[in-house]
This record gives sequence, C-alpha cells and structure tokens, in this order.
Amino acid sequence: MRKLLSCVALGLACAGGAWAQGAATTWPTKPVHLIVAFAPGGPADIIARLVGVRLTEELGQPVVVENKGGAGGNVGAQMVARAAPDGYTVLVTTSAFAVNVSLFSNPGYEPEKDFIPVAAIATQPNMIVVNPSLPVKTIPELIDWARKHPAAFGTPGSGTTPHLTGENLFRLTSHLDMPAVHFKGAGPAVAAVVGGEPPVGAAAIASPLPHIKAGKLRALAVSSARRVPALPDVPTLTELGFPIQDSTWIGLFVPAGTPPAIAAKLNEAVNRALQNPEMKERLDAQAFEGVGGSQREFADYVRSEISKWGKVVKAGNIRPE
Repeated sequence: MRKLLSCVALGLACAGGAWAQGAATTWPTKPVHLIVAFAPGGPADIIARLVGVRLTEELGQPVVVENKGGAGGNVGAQMVARAAPDGYTVLVTTSAFAVNVSLFSNPGYEPEKDFIPVAAIATQPNMIVVNPSLPVKTIPELIDWARKHPAAFGTPGSGTTPHLTGENLFRLTSHLDMPAVHFKGAGPAVAAVVGGEPPVGAAAIASPLPHIKAGKLRALAVSSARRVPALPDVPTLTELGFPIQDSTWIGLFVPAGTPPAIAAKLNEAVNRALQNPEMKERLDAQAFEGVGGSQREFADYVRSEISKWGKVVKAGNIRPE
C-alpha cells in the first residue's frame, strides 16, 4: 500500500510539473492584468500604461491595467500575492514595495516568500514642488518660510520614496516641524498641491511635470545626482547643500509559484519593449530612465533596496501615518 501511495504521489507530482510546463509554453492565452498598486496619474500608473501597450504587441494578448491603490502600495501587493500563480495577474509597483517591509509592522506580504521579481522597468528622481502662490523660489527660501508659517507637504503615500525624500529634507536635515499628508498615489497628491492644500509636495517627476510646464506648480529641486534634461533649470538637492539622492523605481512582480518559464517570458517581453524607439522617446519625454536587465539583477537590486530603506526608516524613526 505504501508503495502504491508513493507511486500515486509521484504520478501527481509529474502530472503537475507537466501541466505547469505546458501552461508556460502556451502562456498567455487570455488577457494579462497589470495590477498597479497606486492611483491613476502616478509613476507606476504611467509606466504600466506605457509598457502595457508594448506588452500587448509582444505577448499577442491584451494587457489590461487596473489600479488598486491604498496603504502606500500594500493593498495592490496583497491582492497579487493572493492571486493564482499563472502569469495572468502581475504587480506593477514602486520602490515602496521595498520600503514598506520595514515601515509597516505588517505590510501584508513578504517580498521573497510571496513574490518573484520579474523586471525593473524604469526609474526617475523625486522632486520638491510648491504651489505658485507660495512666495518662495528656492529650497532655502522654502525652509525659511516654513519656519514662520507652519505647513504640511503632500506625498504619494506613506513609505514611498518621495515621502522619505521629504522627511529627510524637512525633518531630519532642516529640523522643521512639517508633517506629511499622504494620498493614495502621486496623481491625487499632485492635484492637492496644485489646489494649494497642502502647498508643498514631494513626488517623482512624471506626475508634477505637466503642471510645472503649465505654470500650476513651481519645481524647487530634484533628488538626482545630476540635473534632469527635461527640467535643466531645476537644481539638484546636492547642489543646494543637501546630500540627498533618492529615486523612485517601477518594477514587475508575479506571485510566488508562477512557473519560471512564464516569469522569464515576461522578463524578455519587457526588455524588448524597452528597446522600442518610440518607448524610449516617451520615457525620455517624462523624465524616466528605462532599466531592464535580468530577473536575477532585479531580485538582487530589490534585496539591496529592502536593506537600504530599512536603515533609513530605522534611523529616522519613521512610522506610517
């Protein structure tokens, strides 16, 4: 009987392996859903829609973008972590994925246990912006103004790198009592700053960029090592004496248990999409830098980001709000 049970178990395992291999070979045979962990209008949403068009062509099936914002990206991550590991539900998220592990006591997911990193798509610096009604045109002027006029700054969500850039600049470096107001993504946060409530914001460049060009927001500084070609007159924080260099990255993840061949096929499709001249042009126009690369490179990078931001969160005693 024991031998019979062992043979049955072995047969089931082989059948399961054969099914997974077969599914990976034919994947995809229906629409693929990109679950964006933030509200429309933010960097993750912008990138998902840009790459989604190319992936539709590369994969031969519709790629559908769905926004599931909340809790700084945790809601969308939790949803994908619980999804069937069949390659049809894919997480599009930002560096908040790596930050939230240390920021929240229970973000609702474990990065290495619940996900397979697929591909890094793009990255861009963060930016400090203000409503034009504020009588400030530089970061030093903003800091002086904030010492006399208590104000808050808007962020795309607790634990996003723009939030931490703002915390570093205002609270840790400048010792200002400037609380953060968190929104469900960069789109709502930027819209709030355009409306003057709050009058200061921290966000990745893509979301505020159209409003800056339209004169509805004033850009004071970027968090990159060098100035951004799309905004050559905007100085870096480092130039201004604040050694802060942060960025927001956007990447793809699938649930743990997804057949390796599916993850590899999706990685290859992303890399081909990033090589498309029109895709490169559209990324440049919105101040994104395409990344790409292997799954292993992305997995190693995510691991290093978890370690890096864990130290920042601990050093600043930063808590979700």
